[in-house]
Amino acid sequence: MDHHEHVRQQLIECVSGLSDEQLNTRTADGTWTIAQVLEHLYLIETSIAAMIAHTLTHGVSQPVEEKPIHLTVDRSQKVEAPDFARPSDRFFSWRELEEKLRQSRQRLRQIAEQANPADWEAKAFPHPIFGPLNLKQWVEFVGYHEQRHLAQIEEIKAQLP
Repeated sequence: MDHHEHVRQQLIECVSGLSDEQLNTRTADGTWTIAQVLEHLYLIETSIAAMIAHTLTHGVSQPVEEKPIHLTVDRSQKVEAPDFARPSDRFFSWRELEEKLRQSRQRLRQIAEQANPADWEAKAFPHPIFGPLNLKQWVEFVGYHEQRHLAQIEEIKAQLP
């Protein structure tokens, strides 16, 4: 989880100086605001934590090949967010978003700490692009996914008035 924590720290540093208005400013039609990107990260991490917890409890062993999840950071390939991870249009304060991200990370950490280490590579569930990922790769994916969106946030931030 070191990579996760490093990326999360970069994310917080990137947005912490912005006003709530800047976080909620849409820089172009059809694009997300920084607040929406942060809400998306919360929704994804919460969902992955729940799926990992479910798989740890109810999943069967099904070893899978390691996938090139590091490619997640390549933003040249646009990927549509699944319905459950599409952000809302509501106005968020930085305090609300920071708390949501703290909660989702705390839940993921808690699950990781309580899990039997043998299950991390033995149990898996499908990713919509990479196919089946073992639980270890799912945890790693969270960091790469956040890194991908950190680049997006940097782009949005550069376009803010």
